[in-house]
Amino acid sequence: MYISELKLWNFRKYGIGSNDLDLENPHLNVPLEKGMNIIIGQNDSGKSAILDAIKLVLKTHAYEWIKVEKSDFHSNTEKLRIEIHFKGITDDEAKHFIEWLGWDNEKQPRLILIYQAEYRNNRILPSDVKAGMDGTGFLLNAEAREYLKCTYLKALRDADSELMAKKNSRLSQILQEHKLFKKKKGDTSKHQIEQIFEEANGLIKNYFNEDIEKIEGQKSNKKQIAGPINEFLKDFIDDDYLSKFDIAKAEIKNILEKISLGIEERDNLGLGTMNRLFMAAELLHLKKEKYDGLKLCMVEELEAHLHPQAQMKIIETLDREANTGIQFILTTHSSNIASKVDLKSLIICKNNNVFPLGEDYTYLGEKTKESKYENSYKYLKRFLDVTKSNLFFAKGVILVEGWSEEILIPEIAKKINCDLTKKEVSIVNVGSTAYLDFAKVFLRKENENVLKVPVSIVTDLDIREYEREAVIENGKQKKSKDKKQYTYINQDVINHDKLVKEKENQILDKQSDYVKPFVSKQWTFEWCLLKSKTLGDSFKEVLQIVHKNTFNVTASEDDWEKGLAKLLLSKNLNKTELSYALSENIKNVNTLDFSADDTFYYIVDAIKHACKNGN
Repeated sequence: MYISELKLWNFRKYGIGSNDLDLENPHLNVPLEKGMNIIIGQNDSGKSAILDAIKLVLKTHAYEWIKVEKSDFHSNTEKLRIEIHFKGITDDEAKHFIEWLGWDNEKQPRLILIYQAEYRNNRILPSDVKAGMDGTGFLLNAEAREYLKCTYLKALRDADSELMAKKNSRLSQILQEHKLFKKKKGDTSKHQIEQIFEEANGLIKNYFNEDIEKIEGQKSNKKQIAGPINEFLKDFIDDDYLSKFDIAKAEIKNILEKISLGIEERDNLGLGTMNRLFMAAELLHLKKEKYDGLKLCMVEELEAHLHPQAQMKIIETLDREANTGIQFILTTHSSNIASKVDLKSLIICKNNNVFPLGEDYTYLGEKTKESKYENSYKYLKRFLDVTKSNLFFAKGVILVEGWSEEILIPEIAKKINCDLTKKEVSIVNVGSTAYLDFAKVFLRKENENVLKVPVSIVTDLDIREYEREAVIENGKQKKSKDKKQYTYINQDVINHDKLVKEKENQILDKQSDYVKPFVSKQWTFEWCLLKSKTLGDSFKEVLQIVHKNTFNVTASEDDWEKGLAKLLLSKNLNKTELSYALSENIKNVNTLDFSADDTFYYIVDAIKHACKNGN
């Protein structure tokens, strides 16, 4: 069984400020996958509230005291409600919940837990978790609830403290839950570990009560320790009171509280290692054999105290465990973690809402005639890496198809008062026009549920201003110094605006106020730089330096065009070096002022669009 859906009404930031709860329209609806679920989002986006709502209803294996607080009610409302929906319930699991089960349209068992709390007269009214299909439900008894507990690891875990020997230690709680230390009802026999402890207790008692002088002239243990204490007890109370030395009660709970957990032959462990040891211990709950209850693990900020490589090892392990019937719900700020899982596992938390990125929810899952791949999700998984997956954490995104744009756009943005870092905008180099299609992951199939992340898709028009024809001599292509000779012919391209519009429609066949294509006004990014009124002269300077054999100081405008066309068509243009050189020139300028008719203005539009959510 697994949680398929979480619904919230007036819980913390998720509410509309009314006490009238419309059960058909929750203030937050979180669809969850069977295996791995990773909730990503900025600070204060509401990720923790989702986990806390589940924890409040299910409780945890940690015996934490969890109860609803006044701060859990949204904006001074007096009612809150939480529903947790379960699917995938097997026959062995269903037997624990028979009187509360319902059936879906496919005649599969379903379970819905309901928790509704009220705040009146400055106090929270007592309420219990119920279950049922009628919206009200019946009280869920304690025995059934035992099969619904979850494993939970909080953020900023104090692993060292949790794993040391102490009263009510987390380690002792984990071990008490294991079947190895549980007794069957009515079993009064001593557990093996209790017998071991009783024997140890006897030895300790004998040690302190030993009345033999082992070394001549040295008092016995009893006379050195117990004797003086007993003398004082006689004076303080009376002669009937004698001291007794024990380790502790020979009971499972007391014994397990004396146990600590570490790593063989390693002392003074760091936070990262202790954190991983703590997670490994907690996951013991999920490895119970023949367990017919919920296997759910929730982890806040999995990346806490872990370096990037450690994060990747752990998420790969958990992702593998998710295929064994365990459901994981994690929160993270780490692009490392986001890059290692299937896109369908990611849920963006933003604008008091959640946005799953699976095929059923985004326009990337739509099969259109413009789609370049039958399964775009399959290809996107290959495309995503740590640098690209940061787009899911940004306030705005600029997708570009090459290094030139990635290098230059951030510097240009600073000079037009749109610093991408300050605005929390990510620029992502997809490396190919083919991958620009994946901007559709930000478009929702449900138009009313808009992600509201401005995404600029920057790409070239790719209509050549020049073509080349081979120079033929004596029936063969002419060569000069072993280089093939060409004639470069201006194509006199007209109707650029019409061509740009056609390219925009080709890239994105769904209209959106947030995801927009920005196509170069002419041939390519570099061609628009050459023709730019603002940056054209600077670009020519670096062209002369980087490609000094192609350009000279006396070159006419026609020479500049033909020279750049030659480099573009032969694919010999050193785009990266040109971009670095030009970016250094731009750094020395205070501001850049582009007119609307500048060939490079499409970049300005793309930057401003992506930055519109920035502070």
